[in-house]
Amino acid sequence: MRAFYFRHLTTETIGAWLSVLASLIWLGAAAVIAWVFDRLLATEHVSAYQAGILLLGLWALRGIVDVGAQHLLSKAADAQIAALRHEIVTTEARSGTESGHGGAGALAALVTEKLEALRPALLRYQPARLRVMVLPLVILCIAAWHSWAVALVLLLAGPLIPLFMALVGWAAKDASARQMQEVGQLSDMLVDRLAALSDLKLIGAGPTTVETFASASEDLRHRTMAVLRIAFLSSTVLELFSALGVAMVAIWVGFSLLGELGWGGWGTPLSPGIGMYLLLLAPEYFQPLRDLAAAWHDRAAADAVRDEVTAWRSETRTQRIGSGANALPATITPTLEIRGLCHRGVNYPDFRLDLGDTIAIEGPSGAGKTTLLRLIAGLERPDNGAILLDGVPLGEANADQWRAAIGWMPQAPHFLNGSLRYNIGFGDPVMADTLIAAGLRDVIDTLPRGDLTLLGERGAGLSGGEGRRITLARALHGASGILIADEPTADLDPATARIVGDCLVRFAQDGGTLIVATHDTRLAARMSQRLSLVKVRMAS
Repeated sequence: MRAFYFRHLTTETIGAWLSVLASLIWLGAAAVIAWVFDRLLATEHVSAYQAGILLLGLWALRGIVDVGAQHLLSKAADAQIAALRHEIVTTEARSGTESGHGGAGALAALVTEKLEALRPALLRYQPARLRVMVLPLVILCIAAWHSWAVALVLLLAGPLIPLFMALVGWAAKDASARQMQEVGQLSDMLVDRLAALSDLKLIGAGPTTVETFASASEDLRHRTMAVLRIAFLSSTVLELFSALGVAMVAIWVGFSLLGELGWGGWGTPLSPGIGMYLLLLAPEYFQPLRDLAAAWHDRAAADAVRDEVTAWRSETRTQRIGSGANALPATITPTLEIRGLCHRGVNYPDFRLDLGDTIAIEGPSGAGKTTLLRLIAGLERPDNGAILLDGVPLGEANADQWRAAIGWMPQAPHFLNGSLRYNIGFGDPVMADTLIAAGLRDVIDTLPRGDLTLLGERGAGLSGGEGRRITLARALHGASGILIADEPTADLDPATARIVGDCLVRFAQDGGTLIVATHDTRLAARMSQRLSLVKVRMAS
């Protein structure tokens, strides 16, 4: 990984130095223009053809170098942004818990639009910083060789610009950070409101939601305008200093050529060619400073994003066991055994499940039932103890294959914006026996397009019991030998709860291993084992 970043850092540095070389080539083109101007004023013969060829060659060379620089910088920016995006997505995919980074909307905004805010800084700031370090110094030396007065003007006017940029940069970074935070909050709000859109319409909260979005977007507009005001203010002052510096050089050159000024040189009269050359160099002395001023605001936005990435990296998150890669399930469901398991201050009782066994995990809310299910599935790492599969500890080598054999039925149904069939099989064929086993046949018959009916992310048009049965069908489809269900009958009416319970028991009767976390005493009584957890009081 270190070699990866070093390689692309070298690419970025080479591109930045090529941009410096492209700017230095202009100094040679300016010398050719000044020489031609001097010869014409002296009524000496000048080959327009040779001068034109020389200028075209220099400009072409500058264009080629500049294109090469931009290509390398763009390549380095793509690589760095892609690496950050891959790091965030991979880390979140392997995380055993949801991100604490504001929410799904804020995380999506960070991965997409916020990381893209790094691109202007990567493309412009590093080259501009190197040009400021090299080009003004070279021009200052050339100016001082011909005139100490011009060098003094440039020397006095130049440092005022970086000083002002540093003062403005502090405010720009704060304004950019506030703007980025507002973008994440607005994205979170959008995700939450879209997820609950059908419910909001049913309770008549549509106008209030629209007003909330309008207020939030107006706040974001104010944040954005604050950043733009700082940018325009700094650009205005920069142009003022640049214009004054160029004007003072032009005044000295003009009056020296007219013979009105006899000081400022090194004892020799100023020639028209040298005067023209100094006039051509003066704007180029300030151009890198202009570029750095423009890139300074890009850097402020990039720094705000980097601070957010640093905050994201500093979060403590549980990591699932295994790589999360697709794996083929084991052909035979192994014996599951829990020994001395301890996690987050909870000591779990030992138990053993053979093929076809069932167990009900009971206890009050907060006792650790869901956490135990996640530990068994390898979605979290235990602090102590072991989860044994045929006597082999659950670890990196076998976690992916173990999870591939598990059918998972979470407490809260989740849907994708696709058809009912896709929400069960995720593109794989769904057997009719699975639909029948989950009690979905009657539900499908009532839908307008059967199992091709689009559900949406909220399962629009489905009752809570129907949504729970779809989740059960998904778990049955994915289970090759073991099914883990978290509160499968919670919030269901007795008839629907009985249907779901019958489906689970039937899975076990067919030879599957069943683990259920539940408050439902009737469902627990149908399991062959019952495990009671006690809520642990944390010391204050």
